[in-house]
Amino acid sequence: MDAHGGDVYSRPVRWDFSANVNPLGTPEGVKEAVRRSAEWCFRYPDSRCLRLREALEAFHQVPREQILCGNGAADLLFQLVLAARPENALLLAPTFSEYGKALAAAGCRSELFFLDRKAGFQPEIKALKAKICAMEEAGRKPDLLFFCNPNNPTGRAVLRKDMEELAEFSEERGICLVLDECFVDFLDEPDAYSLLGQTERFPHMVIFKAFTKLYGMAGLRLGYCLTKNTGLLEQMEEVRQPWSVSGPAQEAGLAALKEEDYRQKTRAVIARGRRQVSQGLTSLGFQVTAPMANYVFFRDQRPDAEEGELYEECLKRGLLIRSCANYPGLDGRDYRVCVKGEEENQRLLAILWECLDASGV
Repeated sequence: MDAHGGDVYSRPVRWDFSANVNPLGTPEGVKEAVRRSAEWCFRYPDSRCLRLREALEAFHQVPREQILCGNGAADLLFQLVLAARPENALLLAPTFSEYGKALAAAGCRSELFFLDRKAGFQPEIKALKAKICAMEEAGRKPDLLFFCNPNNPTGRAVLRKDMEELAEFSEERGICLVLDECFVDFLDEPDAYSLLGQTERFPHMVIFKAFTKLYGMAGLRLGYCLTKNTGLLEQMEEVRQPWSVSGPAQEAGLAALKEEDYRQKTRAVIARGRRQVSQGLTSLGFQVTAPMANYVFFRDQRPDAEEGELYEECLKRGLLIRSCANYPGLDGRDYRVCVKGEEENQRLLAILWECLDASGV
């Protein structure tokens, strides 16, 4: 099985529900910007992404000096770890696998804070703070704390007031809070969960964002991070490949920031689709974790179901879902599917019903 979703190249896939990309597709304005940029492909791209950072400054009301762009958020995550050279780090589990991979590549010791399945995988800030204190007492205070909000793959988000509590706690201890908000714009009320306006208050915090999922730009690769710690950004600049963001990607990002109607429509489509998929999966007998973003996490709880069985049965029918077997704390009966439009969501549920029916459920 794949380490990530979206592998439609090595198998016959007709419907891909494994990658959490906006079902509306790439905005027309973005596609047109990419087409125009082809005229300038003979030039090296701007290694500092000046125009894009200026646009992001206006969009987020954060000084451009506090913004660094990269070839997707994952690219910047690896740069951060390489630049910070941490000795110890703390990760939630389950969560996005690239955090652990980046830390392992840098030789950093990682500890896991396991989320409780019985509590719906909702992160509990008080317990997380207690874990950090225990690490401190044992002489293993984390240099980095990775927190994905909303979390991938479980889809649960933590309110801004609770994230402020965690950020303040981390700040007091000199811990770099690495806050991944790549999926926050898919929430019904993003501002109620985001710390994007708090970079001045929490200078040790680094927030990661991406154009990839929200604007359907996975193939272009474009992400960015924001932090008051400009010294850290300079260190990241020193370890990065200078032309990591292509010219077409930069032009696409500039165009995407103008797509306000698209962003509003996205949240409406996702909200409807999230209810449809969640209710449909529940009616089929799956154990569903209450979703908040543009994907739904669920468990095949059939007593006789083998690990990976549902994944393989779906694949036989041309449907690709995300197996979560490679996430710490999960196994081959845990899955994630993205949310699409009404007809596509219905197709997903129909194929899953076929899989259950074929097994005699």
